[in-house]
Amino acid sequence: MQVLLVVDFQVDFCPGGALAVSGGDEIAGTVNDLAARAPYVVATRDWHPEDHGSFIGVTVDPADWKGADPPSIWPVHCVQGTPGAALHPGFLQGPVNLVVDKGIAPNAQGYSAFQDTNLAADLRALGIDQLVVVGLATDYCVLNSVLDAIHEGFGVTVVREGIRAVDVADGDGRRALERMATAGARIVDAADDVVFTA
Repeated sequence: MQVLLVVDFQVDFCPGGALAVSGGDEIAGTVNDLAARAPYVVATRDWHPEDHGSFIGVTVDPADWKGADPPSIWPVHCVQGTPGAALHPGFLQGPVNLVVDKGIAPNAQGYSAFQDTNLAADLRALGIDQLVVVGLATDYCVLNSVLDAIHEGFGVTVVREGIRAVDVADGDGRRALERMATAGARIVDAADDVVFTA
C-alpha cells in the first residue's frame, strides 16, 4: 500500500514565516491533489521546544548534539503550539490520517520524519511499503526523510512540483534531488505522474 508523506508544510516555512522557503506556499495545489487521491496521508510537523539546539543563540554541547549539521544555525521556527508551527492553511487537511511531530528533543536536529519517531513502525503495521513524498524543504527535511525511508526499506517517489528548496548554497535543491535519486528514489515531475494503488 502507498502513503502520501507531506513533510513540514507549515506556516513558518512559507513566505512570511520565520524560516521561509521561497515559493513554499506554491506547493499547495499539488499537495491537495495528491492528498485527495491517496489511500493514506501522513503530515509531519517540525515541533521544536523553545530551547531547541538548532536555534541561533541556543548553546549546545557538540558532544550531545545529534544531527548532520552543526547546532545553533537556524532562526527560531516552528516552536510547539505557536502559529508558525501550524500546518499551512492552504493545505486542506481533511484527508490527513496521521500527524507526526518531529524535532521535539532539544539535542536532536530532527530533519527526518523517521528520526526519534515511530513512523516506520506505524507504516509497517498498516502494510504500507511505498511512500510518495512532497513538502518542505527539498534540501533538508525532505532529503533526510527520503534517505531514511529508503534505509528503512520503503520504496519512495518524490514529486518535483510538490517540493521547494532553501538553497542556502546555490544548487542545494538540485543536489538533494540527485542524492535522493542515487539512493534509489524515483523522481517524477508532477502529481499527474503519480497513480496510487491500495
